[in-house]
Amino acid sequence: MCLPGRVRRRPPVWLLPVLWTVALGLWGLSRQRSVWRDEAATWMAAQRSVPEIWHLLERVDAVHGLYYLLMHALFSCFGASTTTLRLPSVLAMAVAAGCVTRVGHRLAGAPAGVGAGLAFGLLPAVQFSLQDGRPYALVAAGTAISTLLLVTLLRGDGRGGRWAVYGSTVLVCALLNWLSLLVLPAHLVTLVWARAGRAAGARWAAAAVAAVLGALPLVLFSRTQSHQVAWIPPLTWHTLIGPAVLLTLGALGALLDRPRAGRLSVAAVGLPLLAVPQLALLGVSLVHPLFLERYVLFGMAGLALLIGAALGAADRALRPRLPRAAPWTVPVATVLAVLALLPQSLAQRSPASRVDDVLAVAGHVRSLKRAGDAVVFLPADRRDTAQVSPAEFAGLRDVALVRDPVESGTLRGEEAGPARIRAAMLAQRRILLVTDAPEVAPPVSSARDRAKAEVLRRHFTQVADRCVRGRRVTVYERRHDTPPHHRQNRL
Repeated sequence: MCLPGRVRRRPPVWLLPVLWTVALGLWGLSRQRSVWRDEAATWMAAQRSVPEIWHLLERVDAVHGLYYLLMHALFSCFGASTTTLRLPSVLAMAVAAGCVTRVGHRLAGAPAGVGAGLAFGLLPAVQFSLQDGRPYALVAAGTAISTLLLVTLLRGDGRGGRWAVYGSTVLVCALLNWLSLLVLPAHLVTLVWARAGRAAGARWAAAAVAAVLGALPLVLFSRTQSHQVAWIPPLTWHTLIGPAVLLTLGALGALLDRPRAGRLSVAAVGLPLLAVPQLALLGVSLVHPLFLERYVLFGMAGLALLIGAALGAADRALRPRLPRAAPWTVPVATVLAVLALLPQSLAQRSPASRVDDVLAVAGHVRSLKRAGDAVVFLPADRRDTAQVSPAEFAGLRDVALVRDPVESGTLRGEEAGPARIRAAMLAQRRILLVTDAPEVAPPVSSARDRAKAEVLRRHFTQVADRCVRGRRVTVYERRHDTPPHHRQNRL
């Protein structure tokens, strides 16, 4: 029984989507204790000291420097584990879901807001990064916060230096991944669509310029490391299918929001946020291949807003005719979406959802190795398995390595030249080769890797082979007709 004069307070509308997204993130968080190659880079960097991280950033991954420093702090406080690795992404996506809910609520009502927040956590791209130890979920959270700030400011609440907070948020996102600056042209389209006025436009421009200038040193320096994205393939018609589907869905949701110029609506916010970053990155990729879905993951907040707008429109259409059924629009749509996406959701939480697993193959190395064995990695990037699981490689001699990853300021280390690698391998009786599974193995390209493959093919015999989750470990023994090198390798 309620006491007189006491008003029952409802929980905030964003609470349910936040808890929903956290639950989705915690579900199967360890992915059967698997870590794939991109997460292994985070793991390796985060376990180095701060000076060692700076040394690394001078050579590679400067674009992820702030994220590596953050993860170093978390690993130092809570230890290295898959939970510590991925929980920041779970919490970041929950923050993004809360911001999406608030934007939808402010612009189109509670059903649209809750629908958008619940839809956000179910989007396949979001579910992938929700449990990924990389910075893209944090970028998504930051851009969602900046979008909420923009909506708040355009609705007339500019007190407390919120334009400065907006600019600072965009800058932090850029320091996590400077491609997040593509949110600025998306927000500019929103300002023009909503006819925000000269004063708001001038303040936005000042905040945007400040954010760009703050990120410019990182942008320029990271361009010197552009070789790290040289593997991204050129655009194909197949590449365009995904963006085309997303943009079509977004356009349908925008139409249901009844968009019109001069009105700050879900369509005016969500459609530019979805479309502009994708189209801009596709345009850049026509000249220099750079398009990856995760680089514009933050645009999924726009798609979620447009899905929420569609659900809000359905709710409004049902209320006059079926007032009792209308409140069930969002719950029923969510249940149907969960059921439809359940196979995909289960797949995302399995090790097979990633290209490989650096931990599983380390267990086979431990069981196959013998005292005095050598180990070779092909390509050198597969050394990440030993860096993440050093105990399993204890006692093995890495005969191709001349400078370890920490000393060289790299993630793979520095290897000797082809001739010295060949001589070092011929001095061994047994070699464990750690490489990719055949179905995901790239062509052997470097002279060092060709030397490794040639020596094993011509002078060694395969005696054991284990293939697991995209990685492979093969044991080779030297043939009896190949004379041993009497002088041992002294690299």
